[in-house]
Amino acid sequence: MSVTVELFGIPRARAGLAVASAAGNCLGDALADLGRQFPGLAETCLDGRSLRPGYTANLRGERFVTDPETPLADGDTLLLLALDAGG
Repeated sequence: MSVTVELFGIPRARAGLAVASAAGNCLGDALADLGRQFPGLAETCLDGRSLRPGYTANLRGERFVTDPETPLADGDTLLLLALDAGG
């Protein structure tokens, strides 16, 4: 299953792009896939199947999630950002 991942702030800088696709049935699977695709993102923002402290994901614009077992549905959108992002 495929999800769209929008990257902001440091995650965007480390991945080198604003939008990516990731495969997985849960958040941890999608993060692991992103880590394989973007090693710079993995080094800074990810810890295997989890987000490093200081980073979060937003699922479908509805809620913030960090639990790697959070289920995903095909076509979901994840926002990946640093907790200090904002204005």
